[in-house]
Amino acid sequence: MLSSKVFTRNKISKGSRAVVTGAGSGIGRAFALELARRGGRVVCSDLNPATATATAEAIQEQGGHALAVPCDVSRLEQVEALADRAQEWFGEAPTLVINNAGVGAGGKPVGEISMEDWHWVMGVNMWGVVHGCHVFTPRLRAGGGGGIINVCSTASFAAAPSMGPYNASKAAVLALSETLAAETAGAGITVTALCPTVVKTNIFRDGRIDDSVTPLMNKWVSLTGVSAEGVAATTLKALDKGRLYVLPQVDARLIWRAKRYLPATYARGAGLLSRFTLAKP
Repeated sequence: MLSSKVFTRNKISKGSRAVVTGAGSGIGRAFALELARRGGRVVCSDLNPATATATAEAIQEQGGHALAVPCDVSRLEQVEALADRAQEWFGEAPTLVINNAGVGAGGKPVGEISMEDWHWVMGVNMWGVVHGCHVFTPRLRAGGGGGIINVCSTASFAAAPSMGPYNASKAAVLALSETLAAETAGAGITVTALCPTVVKTNIFRDGRIDDSVTPLMNKWVSLTGVSAEGVAATTLKALDKGRLYVLPQVDARLIWRAKRYLPATYARGAGLLSRFTLAKP
């Protein structure tokens, strides 16, 4: 049986009333399962009702409490409905919101990426998090505090070539997270921005990745990707300690430092690397 613990400000992840978007797979599913193991009640949201239900059922089979709610985070009215349903099920305001839902796109330079892909990526990755923060932050305030985890990516500052929409969307999420952290300082709300590099999820498989780079992406994930479970546990630990930034891998921290201290050299190096790795035969 999963233990039941009460929420405390110092340990937000313990016994939380949590809402997780993109909970049907990958990092979102890992967050949902880990929060349930920590005694939390979890609303598992996903665009795909079947995968949201599968995660909720996995929690229930372990003796936990979970509710599946389908939601397209790119649509404000659906996020509002998600918040209403979650608060109704909890009987009070949530204490933790994880804005995780995201999609991937890449393999073409700016100017060749279709506007359809631009709007698709920005709609989910950027507007989805904007909607989540807009809708849930007032509820957390009214409930006396809690936590918000926004899943950014190392792409939010790495600016790798041929990933324009993804980079731009994640950079916006990081800026929003920093802004929200400043605005909620002293309000009992902890904001944490998760910025991993490669995690073993299905984001590349299910994304809109150009066929010319798909094999490279898959190989990169298989060789260097870390588990979603490990990333979720690391992030929740950081949240409980009040940390804003979470860079769970060594390469993420190296890129962060290189971009900060040697920005021009970093940009030239990234461009040179892309010409070799993405060169077409």
